[in-house]
Amino acid sequence: MSSSPGSAVVTGCSSGIGAAVAQNLLESGWRVRGLSRRAPADPRVDWARADLAEPASAVAAVADLDRVDAVVHCAGFQRTAPLGSLDAGDLRAMFDVHVAAAAALLDGLAARLSDGGRVVLLGSRTMVGVAGKSQYAATKAALTGLARSWAAELAPRRITVNVVAPGPTATAMTQDPGRASVPVRVPPLGALVDPDDVAELVGFLLGRAGRSITGQAYVICGGASL
Repeated sequence: MSSSPGSAVVTGCSSGIGAAVAQNLLESGWRVRGLSRRAPADPRVDWARADLAEPASAVAAVADLDRVDAVVHCAGFQRTAPLGSLDAGDLRAMFDVHVAAAAALLDGLAARLSDGGRVVLLGSRTMVGVAGKSQYAATKAALTGLARSWAAELAPRRITVNVVAPGPTATAMTQDPGRASVPVRVPPLGALVDPDDVAELVGFLLGRAGRSITGQAYVICGGASL
């Protein structure tokens, strides 16, 4: 990948962190193909409808792209429950969106990903384990396994693969009734993480200064992990 921005695929581009990432990249000169169920508010996004709960739809949504310089997988949702009340359907659904969709998308784009390209998967601080969030934590933890494996495989092509793992972030997910059993706690720094701050970190990893960073997981949590 050249030092100038190129073409990026961003999942979950219609809201939250995905929308912030897409806007940040557009303002930095990237061309963005956005994948989501709903159209993003920013008309500059080259939007393709895709339901990440059905990983094959993500592959179909990028079938027309000849070359991609970066992939950022932001799509996600959270369901919470304590042990003894777990719903197997919730685990399958989160695994499909967080893990299976990432695997299908990268597998489909592997041959079209530019040498020197970048991949960022949006994980979560929860990946280290949090009471009441075991299923969500498991699916997010799986992303580090994907990232480190792909980083090793793609290193000969100078393609970097990293995870950005936010803590509690000011998005619609914090108000989702599906995660109501574990209320959001404001981090020690006094505020929820700003999606724009997450987007800036993603942009750094996709930029020239991120070319030597691969196989890593970066936590951005406002001190929640202290």
